[in-house]
Amino acid sequence: MLTIYHNPRCRKSRETLNIIEDSGAMVEVVEYLKTPPAKGDLKRIVEKLGIKPEDLIRKGETVYKEKYKGKSLTDDEWIDAMEENPILIERPIVVKGDTAVIGRPPENVKDLL
Repeated sequence: MLTIYHNPRCRKSRETLNIIEDSGAMVEVVEYLKTPPAKGDLKRIVEKLGIKPEDLIRKGETVYKEKYKGKSLTDDEWIDAMEENPILIERPIVVKGDTAVIGRPPENVKDLL
């Protein structure tokens, strides 16, 4: 079973979901802007991705530019920022068991299929 943290307004997210659906894999779709992941979930996602929380931040977003640009935050503070402002979370994220990928490019999801 795969879980995709999905934004239906994002072309890359839609393309990634299409690849999963076309493969026939079972998928749970989490629209993370409607149902944001909790702090513990974000920590687990970052761990599964094997990256630092700051590397999961969308730095082109207005909220990033207004509140966080140029700041040096701890890992926990970046997690808190994503929990408070889920628009900051890079998308899409696909999780399978103890592994996760960011669907940029969408073909990255094929590593989990």
